[in-house]
Amino acid sequence: MASAIPLHDWLRHIDSEYLSTFIRDGGASIKFAVTKDELKPELYQAVERTGLGLDYLVIRLDAADLRVHMPQDIFFGMARQVNWRLLARRFILRLAKECGYGVDDIDPGDAENIFKSIGRRNKDLDSESVLLELRPDLETKVFKEYQMAKDFRVAMTQLCLCENVHPNQEYRGQPLIDWLTGENTRIGSVRPFSIYTAINRTTARHFLESAFFWARHVGHAGTVIVLDNSRITLSSNPKDGRRYYTKAMVMDHYEILREFVDGIDQLSGTLLVIVTNSVFLDEDTRSRGFGLYTALMTRIMDDVRDKNLVNPIGSLVRLS
Repeated sequence: MASAIPLHDWLRHIDSEYLSTFIRDGGASIKFAVTKDELKPELYQAVERTGLGLDYLVIRLDAADLRVHMPQDIFFGMARQVNWRLLARRFILRLAKECGYGVDDIDPGDAENIFKSIGRRNKDLDSESVLLELRPDLETKVFKEYQMAKDFRVAMTQLCLCENVHPNQEYRGQPLIDWLTGENTRIGSVRPFSIYTAINRTTARHFLESAFFWARHVGHAGTVIVLDNSRITLSSNPKDGRRYYTKAMVMDHYEILREFVDGIDQLSGTLLVIVTNSVFLDEDTRSRGFGLYTALMTRIMDDVRDKNLVNPIGSLVRLS
């Protein structure tokens, strides 16, 4: 039986070798953590505490609650946990600071018009004057930032512009947020913003990559996603009202994970932790373990294994 590493030892290496260094510098990694159910709450809390302490966006996803064999649902699950307006405000403050405005004492979480707050802090300028000066940089550093998918960068540009909300004026960016979170997937709702692409199985990966880049672009250290896929290993439907996966769905999920592994260089400042159980390690092609999809298994399995020592920064670890 393969050796396991204590949870706290593994978390210490994740912090020192990844979150505090490699990921913060723009790198990306995917880790598979095999653990028992009773250890999961401690793992979630520790990763969240460390991530938030280092100013990461921390996202938690569970295969029991969303369709992890559908890439668009993974994006929607993440998007629903993101405060898109707060990200837009953080980016506006970053631009304003680069343009020489004093912004250090402005809270991006303030519900007031962020452009008005910047103007008041700087010689009582009106919000329109601030927006007028920032707009060229907004176009250059968002709309023309080609590391993000076209419709995503259009949406982020529009979300920044929509923050110039005047008294008694309704916030105009809600259709964009509904589109990003999957609350309203109809393209007609965002066509007035010059967005013409649906977030679906084909395009979702590009939106995920764009969202990871945007998180760092606005000033976060990066993104940490903890995805519990233990649910996919259930061989029979418990009929408890939560999601159940057929073998074909399991195969689709493994293919998505394989694509993440192969395309890790396309992600920016991202740590993806797949929390799973011992069934996942079943190499039998008839099982629901990664043996069902050899392309994934060969990418993350232990090629060389010490009898006594565990590689704490390996792609796959067993936690104790």
